[in-house]
Amino acid sequence: MKRGAGIVLHISSLASGFGIGDLGPAAYQFADFLEKAGARCWQVLPLNPTRPEYGNCPYNSPSAFAGNTILISPEFLVRDGLLSWLDLKNPPGFPKDRTDYAQVHAYKEKLFDTAYENFKKLPDKSGYDRFCAENSEWLFDYALFLTLKRSLPARSWNQWSSDLRDRKPVILEKFREQFRPEMEKEQFLQWVFFAQWFALRDYCRSKGITIIGDIPIYLNFESAEVWSRPDLFKLDAEKKPTVVSGVPPDYFSKTGQLWGNPVYDWERRRESGYDWWIKRIGHNLRFFDYIRLDHFRGFVDYWEVPPGEKTAVNGKWMRGPGYEFFDRLFGRFPSLPLIAEDLGIISDEVRNLIGHYGFPGMKVLLFAFTEDLPRNPYAPHNHIPNCVLYTGTHDNNTARGWFESEASDAEKDRFCKYIGREIGVEEVSWELLRMALSSVANVAMAPMQDLLGLGQAARMNIPSVPDGNWEWRVLSEQLSPELAQKFCELVRIYNR
Repeated sequence: MKRGAGIVLHISSLASGFGIGDLGPAAYQFADFLEKAGARCWQVLPLNPTRPEYGNCPYNSPSAFAGNTILISPEFLVRDGLLSWLDLKNPPGFPKDRTDYAQVHAYKEKLFDTAYENFKKLPDKSGYDRFCAENSEWLFDYALFLTLKRSLPARSWNQWSSDLRDRKPVILEKFREQFRPEMEKEQFLQWVFFAQWFALRDYCRSKGITIIGDIPIYLNFESAEVWSRPDLFKLDAEKKPTVVSGVPPDYFSKTGQLWGNPVYDWERRRESGYDWWIKRIGHNLRFFDYIRLDHFRGFVDYWEVPPGEKTAVNGKWMRGPGYEFFDRLFGRFPSLPLIAEDLGIISDEVRNLIGHYGFPGMKVLLFAFTEDLPRNPYAPHNHIPNCVLYTGTHDNNTARGWFESEASDAEKDRFCKYIGREIGVEEVSWELLRMALSSVANVAMAPMQDLLGLGQAARMNIPSVPDGNWEWRVLSEQLSPELAQKFCELVRIYNR
């Protein structure tokens, strides 16, 4: 990766008049802001669907391939003749600085119903037909799965009738016929999402902005892939997980993190040549210029926990696919622009694998000011060029929030000694930004909240807390020319 700087801001956190950030005008305005700020990179969170029942978490999705249609721009639906401006008249009184997901879903579903009815009247559906053909390997299963989840009384798919649970062809065809209109609506929305995303991606590329995406390693059990490809996962004969995912106790949690996702059956994946993962990586390379592989350690060894446990403490390490997996990926993609999310407890074996393939890892400045500061790998004087440096990530507090409510007195003292002066809380964010941009790290990234100097109320996510996350949004007036210029000056000074 070339030396540069960027900003972390998920699409849902953009400004808009429709309750949640979307792929409409505000996304293009943010790209313009990045250009003025001298930022070469825009990092987003996973773009896969989110569901309110799973805390609206983009890392806990019902699909590895589908897009999150709640991010579709209503304004662009009007532009494309699928809605009228009257359809957008008098939207609910959405909060501007947070997302009320229940309110947004209720509002947008009505718009989507109208847009779909207008779509059915179009004389030329060749673009839609082409999209369906190109994405047939996942699209129809996803549309059917989503429709069945909404229509059948069983709470979980593995409680459906055994014929449907086990995907008997005659039964599948029966339900495809029964729910054809509902499936077509979901396919239509995916078509719209993909078109809006690729248009935004192309606009960013025209501005010289690289988009960094994010692939969660695991999927929600209630996902189209676990139903349609149970061979990928460690499930029993009744399609129940025999083990679930998590991580042991670490910086983020004393009891570990019990994610609860089904775990991959890597032995069977090896026998198939990792075909599904090759398709997943290729799919995301169409979306993004670089991909952050979340929980990179899980590809070397992973923590699995017996089902029914209340915490992740009683898990055990298991062998992942390691070098063989990445050799196979490089065989398919000679240029593999991956970023290894290597935070937390990392073994020498993981470090050796990352070094072997030359993947950039991650550094986080908020982790730097511990008692072992002189040797701490997150401290600026210990950075290496081949890494992506963050002031903080979506799982951390904001820089100001960290200093105000999380950092110990000793950490605050080390921080002030490191920069050579005592400072107030309102200065912390920009001191960390300066520290990041002056580092030897090839890429320096910061959450938008840190450019704005916001406290912990603007935090994006608190790991292991199920509710109230992924809601923060930036206000359009906060993306001021003055802020862009202030950031751009540091970018120029530190040759980014």
